[in-house]
Amino acid sequence: MSDVAMSSTADATIAVSVHGAAGVLDLVVPAGATSVDVAREYARQAAEVGGATGIPLLQTALGERLNASVALGDAGVRSGDVLVATTGVHRPRRATLLEKARRAPETPEVAAAIAALAAGAAVLAGWYAARAGDDTVRTVAVGVLLGCALAGVLPFGRHLQQRVAAAPAFAAAAAFAALYEPGAHLLPAIVGASAMAAAVVAGIGRALGAGAEEIGTVWIVTGLTVFACCAVTAVAGWDARVAWTLLLFLSMMAARFAPSLAIDVPDEALLDLDRLAVTAWSARDSGRAGRRGRIVVGAGAMERLVRRASRVVTAASVAILVVVSVASPLLLQRATIDLDRIGARCLVLFAGLSLLLAARSYRHAAARTLLRLAGLAALAWLAGFLVAGPGADQLDTFFYAAVLLGAVALVAAVATGRGWRSVWWSRRAEVAESLCGSLAFAAAVVAAGVFRRLWELTS
Repeated sequence: MSDVAMSSTADATIAVSVHGAAGVLDLVVPAGATSVDVAREYARQAAEVGGATGIPLLQTALGERLNASVALGDAGVRSGDVLVATTGVHRPRRATLLEKARRAPETPEVAAAIAALAAGAAVLAGWYAARAGDDTVRTVAVGVLLGCALAGVLPFGRHLQQRVAAAPAFAAAAAFAALYEPGAHLLPAIVGASAMAAAVVAGIGRALGAGAEEIGTVWIVTGLTVFACCAVTAVAGWDARVAWTLLLFLSMMAARFAPSLAIDVPDEALLDLDRLAVTAWSARDSGRAGRRGRIVVGAGAMERLVRRASRVVTAASVAILVVVSVASPLLLQRATIDLDRIGARCLVLFAGLSLLLAARSYRHAAARTLLRLAGLAALAWLAGFLVAGPGADQLDTFFYAAVLLGAVALVAAVATGRGWRSVWWSRRAEVAESLCGSLAFAAAVVAAGVFRRLWELTS
């Protein structure tokens, strides 16, 4: 054997057949042996029978040369494989695109970005198909989106977690394209059905054991919540703005309750269940109970808990961002009466500010960024409706308000630039967040039309 370092599987053996100019030689070699070791043994036995004495090069049956510094087991050689000994010039076989893709290293970050772009493209495709007047285009788009959704939750293939996380978006887009009909009064029912389709596909993926179950749970909870809010509005015959008000308010509240789900540590991570089980054998084993290492939580368990919490918080933040970005413009557009319009704008304003203030308490960088984007999205929609929506003639008032808010934002930026590390700023931010939440709750009553309805009944 050569002095090349053996792998951890050196105790195993591999039975191979080496074909060359001196004939066929069957060898049983350790899995840690390299191609140089096998080639040297082939040359030695070939010299004994009067064959060539030079050490040949070893190739696989497909013509791929084996690396001399890699063990046969690590190179993918298995028992029963055929190796070719040659002394000619090696011409490497051109690998196909599929083989290069299989040998490519895992890239979860790139896969997550591609999955997010694919989900966005699916939503745009569903929107275009729903608005298209051609039934053939709609049918083809629905079939393709539904096929992609079902294929994404299949429990095999690479980047499974990213595919399963994006698959419900394809199902929601397919349902929206299939059920869409013009009319603002039908929109809550269509959105609720789309959310239910996403929840069903997420449930299928979780049942098949594909991907991380935390992301599937967030999809299911979000889909059922959206369906419940939209279904109650459609069944009771209420105005559509009631559904958008509920979704926006619940999204604001979810930013406060999502971390509590992430820090829900299972009991087995805090208690040593083996030590709690007192049996006849454990009672006799006095030495085992005295080891202090049994009460220390393993590093692997803590890493799994941290990864689980990260997935929960990130998925919840994505759900909040999507719901806020969709519900805000729909609420502002649907509120046409003056009193309801004031309540809707106040709700969007305070909900956006509450999300921005809630993001400061998150230590997870991705979740904090997503919540800030959700708050900024709500404020951006509000600014757009103030400029181009009803009441746009009051641009002077909006200009002065924008300058005032800019000054406040500048002061807040100076304070937040210090990271809210001081106790004084932390207390002020907590009070401001609670105040925005209370004002958002009051504005939700006005935005949904409850206050105006009671006023009409008593007047």
